[in-house]
Amino acid sequence: MDLWNTPERVALREAVTKFTEKEIVPNLAQWEDDGELPRELSLAAAKAGFLGVGFSEEVGGVGGDSIDTAIVTESIIQAGGSSGVIASLFTHGIAVPHIVDAGNPDLIDRFVRPALAGEKIGSLGVTEPGGGSDVANITTRAVRDGDHYVVNGAKTFITSGVRGDFVTTAVRTGDPGFGGISLLVIEKGTPGFEVARPLRKTGWHCSDTAELSFTDVRVPVANLVGEENGGFFLLMNQFVNERLGLALQGYATAQRALDLAVRYAKERETFGKPLASRQVIRHKLVEMHRRTDAARKVTRAALEKSLEKSVTDPEVILDALMAKNTAVEAVEFVVSESMQIHGGMGYMRESEIDRHYRDARIIGIGGGATEVLTDLAAKLLGY
Repeated sequence: MDLWNTPERVALREAVTKFTEKEIVPNLAQWEDDGELPRELSLAAAKAGFLGVGFSEEVGGVGGDSIDTAIVTESIIQAGGSSGVIASLFTHGIAVPHIVDAGNPDLIDRFVRPALAGEKIGSLGVTEPGGGSDVANITTRAVRDGDHYVVNGAKTFITSGVRGDFVTTAVRTGDPGFGGISLLVIEKGTPGFEVARPLRKTGWHCSDTAELSFTDVRVPVANLVGEENGGFFLLMNQFVNERLGLALQGYATAQRALDLAVRYAKERETFGKPLASRQVIRHKLVEMHRRTDAARKVTRAALEKSLEKSVTDPEVILDALMAKNTAVEAVEFVVSESMQIHGGMGYMRESEIDRHYRDARIIGIGGGATEVLTDLAAKLLGY
């Protein structure tokens, strides 16, 4: 049986599609102007059972695996949502897995369960003003002082950093290099922790993004995720999932952009004939389809392999890198061609393709820039 089309997953796809069409699509333009999603959407998505997909019932989820999570992502985007919605509504997908992996019951009760219930919004703080992909050399420092750590430093480009109730934060507790990094959960309202400023972006307008600053922030030792100086490995364990998640957003956005282009090409007439009757347009659509389908197949295969083997397996890591870079190439090409087919209408903010065109650009930057991932792939391949 096709893993992606079991009766349960067909039902999940239908449910998410209906939710998107009712709760998201009619409001998305306003949320883009507002620069954030309303908290009510998190509560509604949790009530519908979507926030907890991919998380076990033991930690407050509804079960399922990363294929189920992928179906949620695909369905939202292909029903008229956006990758910006995914980034904001499902930020817990990068904020709490490290806490789940570490297995601390207190942290799970205080942060994971409320996040999956839509009651708290979490974010992940890794990137700093002085560096992004070089995670091993972060400079935000946490110094032990009795039952607390004193944190000083800054983070930037933090998704859901404005609305977030807590930030799973990478800090340096030890020596230079990857071996000196820990993860601390820092809660909003802690003295010295400030959202320095919300950031305005090219795309993902409905997903709030912030700079965060920490000045002598006292964080309880009880908020340490896992072992002290063991944070880098907790982060590493999620790199494959994060990259596959972005690849999913890439090919799902490409598919939606292709669908929009096909519909417009059939409806729009030029010189008395539909655009789709022009050979140059049909050839564009075929090439858009080819790249989208290739990205989908490569990404789905990588995702299925990640379920069979460890996410630290070099083969799984390599497949995730290739999937993300393939999806990036596809979505950047497809959204550009789709906008070209839409012509002047595609350049208008009222058109949906305008949103996808802007949103797609971040996929090749977030989760490891394309160039960084290509270099890592070269090392894994022995080149």
